[in-house]
Amino acid sequence: MQLRINGELRTLEADPRTTLLDLLREQLGLTGSKKGCDQGQCGACTVHVNGRRTLACLSLAIAHQHDEITTVEGLADGDELHPMQAAFLECDAFQCGYCTPGQIMSAIAMLEEAAAGIPSHVTPDVAEPPGARELSSEEIRERMSGNICRCGAYPNIIDAIRHAQSVKRAG
Repeated sequence: MQLRINGELRTLEADPRTTLLDLLREQLGLTGSKKGCDQGQCGACTVHVNGRRTLACLSLAIAHQHDEITTVEGLADGDELHPMQAAFLECDAFQCGYCTPGQIMSAIAMLEEAAAGIPSHVTPDVAEPPGARELSSEEIRERMSGNICRCGAYPNIIDAIRHAQSVKRAG
């Protein structure tokens, strides 16, 4: 199969039952995406497929031929971190760090979803979704609810998301 991962076209052989997560970690050595629950409940394996967040543990690798797959390793531009990665560092938005790659990938996609006008369950008026304006803490918590942090770093994660959003709006 051929997969485009972090901008690079890769030709791979894998059992058709291989999950995207196992292929990334075991065949390609891209260990940023974590195997937390292996049931799609924790979000530690979140990657982007064609710009949308996807749980790699629930997705078969073979299903993603011709898709653009981005992992946390593919976010930085050389030595320059993605603004969300930099915000997580600046706001100390992690403790053990196990969930951090999935949190970062989900946060980036979540801001894109909000900017595209996709409402969440707590959007006050679905006729006027948040768009590019600053999201409330309630909106951020709801939109990030698929990502679990066992250490409880949620307040700093929310701060990091707000910081990255303000940097994006300013830049």
